Amino acid sequence: MQIGVFTVGDVTPDPTTGTTVTEHERIKAMVTIAEHAEQVGLDVFATGEHHNKPFVPSSPTTLLGHIAARTERLILSTSTTLITTNDPVKIAEDYAMLQHLADGRIDLMLGRGNTAPVYPWFGKSIQDGMALTVENYQLLRALWDNEVVDWEGKFRTPLQGFTSTPRPLDDLPPFVWHGSIRSPEIAEIAAYFADGFFANNIFWPKEHYIRLINLYRERFEHYGHGRADQAIVGLGGQVFMRRNSQDAVREFRPYFDNAPVYGNGPSLEDFTAQTPLTVGSPQEVIEKTLTFQEFFGDYQRQLFLLDHAGLPLKVVLEQLDMLGEIAPELRREFDARRPADVPSDPPTHSSRKLARDAAPVG
Repeated sequence: MQIGVFTVGDVTPDPTTGTTVTEHERIKAMVTIAEHAEQVGLDVFATGEHHNKPFVPSSPTTLLGHIAARTERLILSTSTTLITTNDPVKIAEDYAMLQHLADGRIDLMLGRGNTAPVYPWFGKSIQDGMALTVENYQLLRALWDNEVVDWEGKFRTPLQGFTSTPRPLDDLPPFVWHGSIRSPEIAEIAAYFADGFFANNIFWPKEHYIRLINLYRERFEHYGHGRADQAIVGLGGQVFMRRNSQDAVREFRPYFDNAPVYGNGPSLEDFTAQTPLTVGSPQEVIEKTLTFQEFFGDYQRQLFLLDHAGLPLKVVLEQLDMLGEIAPELRREFDARRPADVPSDPPTHSSRKLARDAAPVG
């Protein structure tokens, strides 16, 4: 089981002090968070892609390339790469380049994006969101899987005899996750290509994600990639911890009430009761996180959001310390409950290369 963190990169006033960090400070803080995640023994750091305020990570490959040079073991990912508004040729080349720089410690999560104004900024329409997703991903796969590509579609100029450069490291493209909050079509795409499916698992009750994940598993088996329980699933989540649960609730409440992703909605108590958000002691985080396996089946990656809503960097690093303390127990418990023939980790560059090189020739 991979355990890590993801950031949305928001620049939000601290509601307890009224201060707001600069964009420069926020970007530097994300690098510090990634470095600290590796230091405390976590497995993954992932960043979103946003082109609108109050968010700053508009160039995930730049950020991850910098972090790759400052880390040794951490798997670097996106927690969304916009497949709709990015040119598939640029995605193919940027992430192959990042693969080489990070010696394979790279994967990416594709998503449509749900901010309507972003689409026209890149010459697209949100009404074409799903059609763009399908066509662009087909082209991206073709660019990675074939040395020379001849291609024609609806949403970009044709390609004739085109080769994207650099080629994927060891001729193995990065592993792809498909992230979804609500779209069954995304589960279908992930299943068809035997890619991973990542459920955001923050905003909605568990029943919503159970339906999406079960659909992905059923279609994964339908396409002959293995049993449904062997499909590759990742989950998001959010936690805030203190040694005493009452202290956690008291400290986190003003941040929750003003958070750009879910502030001004249900109360903190209602939200924690109805969604995966956990605010409490480390033991409470362990207990609630382990219930995810009961609801969604065995899964391979758990990412937590720790650093949004104006939380000071010092507090985020304290959260990382506590997450690093409980991560070994979470891994042990998840793996002890997992059947031996169900993957414990998602595919990595090294595991895929080993499997390919060990496969019989001919």
